[in-house]
Amino acid sequence: MLSYRRGPDDELWELSIGEVLDETAKRCGAALALVSCHQGKRLTWKELRDAGERVARGLWSLGIRPGDRVGLWSTNCVEWVLVQLGCARAGAVLVNVNPAYGSHELAFVLRRSRMKALFLWRKDQRVDYSALLEAARAGQTLLLERVIYFDSEGWNDLQQASDPIAPTIRTEDVANIQYTSGTTGSPKGVMLTHRNLVNNGRLCAQVMRYACDDRICSPVPLYHCFGCVIGVMAALASGAALILPGWCFEPRAVLQAVQTERATAIYGVPAMFIAELGLPDFLSFDLTSLRTGMMAGAPCPIEIMKRVVSEMHCPQMVIGYGQTESSPVITLSELDDALETRVSTVGKALPSTEVKIAAVDSGETVPIGEQGEVCARGYMVMKGYDDEPAATRCAIDDEGWLHTGDLGVMREDGYVHLTGRAKDMIIRGGENIYPREVEEFLYTHAKVAEVQVVGLPDERMGEIVVAWVRLRAGETAGEEELRDFCKGKIAYFKIPQHIRLVCEFPTTVTGKIQKYRIREIEVRERGLEHLAQRPTA
Repeated sequence: MLSYRRGPDDELWELSIGEVLDETAKRCGAALALVSCHQGKRLTWKELRDAGERVARGLWSLGIRPGDRVGLWSTNCVEWVLVQLGCARAGAVLVNVNPAYGSHELAFVLRRSRMKALFLWRKDQRVDYSALLEAARAGQTLLLERVIYFDSEGWNDLQQASDPIAPTIRTEDVANIQYTSGTTGSPKGVMLTHRNLVNNGRLCAQVMRYACDDRICSPVPLYHCFGCVIGVMAALASGAALILPGWCFEPRAVLQAVQTERATAIYGVPAMFIAELGLPDFLSFDLTSLRTGMMAGAPCPIEIMKRVVSEMHCPQMVIGYGQTESSPVITLSELDDALETRVSTVGKALPSTEVKIAAVDSGETVPIGEQGEVCARGYMVMKGYDDEPAATRCAIDDEGWLHTGDLGVMREDGYVHLTGRAKDMIIRGGENIYPREVEEFLYTHAKVAEVQVVGLPDERMGEIVVAWVRLRAGETAGEEELRDFCKGKIAYFKIPQHIRLVCEFPTTVTGKIQKYRIREIEVRERGLEHLAQRPTA
């Protein structure tokens, strides 16, 4: 038997995001739609629908037309969701900008995405966004025409536009571009359509059995697929309320939101659940309203999953698997699966989704029980990488299969167990980091001659970034100097936690650097063998 399964056939929705919002507002209009605990804001589905319409009209008044790109650079807030829905209603393409970006990364996305407008806050407790934007724009030739700060009259004025709009929107139109690290080291813009997003959110909600009386506590970032699809789109398709516990993740705020809002579902990457379970006063929170939730975004430690099920009162907790290029979910557990199945696999193919395990060298489907690359095909596969046809062809083959770069084994029942990654990707607390991107940035330091970046297992984050650096002849530099060089220029999660200054790297006879040896040395010298061998789903 070959490692191939297709999820149950399901009649896909041929609706735009705006049409789904209209339908949900009709069906669940008075029900709670969105709660922002840190902002003290609450909207019903009718209120959310009307607010999204106002933003769409405001975009139109700025000259934004279908297909134009609109950037959104913010942590979690009501405004994020309003811009997401407003762009969808106006036919604009939302470009998610990671709020952890430094000026170097922001400049790249501003230039590459060709965005015409950007929404953001001036600053928060961590970052002065306006200053970073000014630095990123310096010396650049950009299409950016409008900058709208949420904490300004510009945002208020935008919502006063009254001219009706009637954009032509097709389900195959691109609704969202999200930047993800690629094999060349430069982030690639993943183009996701209305059809991709509507149906992936709906099918996740269907498996999770969401209804208008469900409440989803989602501390995961909205700029990630986990937040804006499994969070916003699953709520949109089902009528469940979305609860945002804070601007950024804070474990106590999450548990407080579950308790106060009587959440029935909770999301998170493994590092978030580890932090929540580790709170000294964890037992003081009433989490009995929970029935389900999803852990995804990074390899899920089996023991942590078991603790979430038992100690967080989540009997129907599931693990999901996917990536940005698949909108994002490919496989998901069933709520009623045996606990052992839910903690030891990443589930099975979602409805209308094909999954196979292919030999890395030949691409042939391997027999059940053999390791190979996880490949997926169906409605959820991205339209492609923005303006990168060659990279798109590398990711999606001639038969429409998306090659994930992840290694796995399929069981006879179709459930998949991940075993590793064919791609050299680091996943730190749910953040995808391609070593080449960090290496190329460190090469811009005048003292650096050669650098190699690898991921190390970490108890809390899943993996952390480690760099081996060889300096130019006659130069001296310390670990802190190199780390300080990164601050403000690349995202904090990409900055190496450990930097080792070396004179040489382990190589093959032909001189090829052996990254696996670097990792082995670091694991051994830091006493991380127990983490490197820890079982995950």
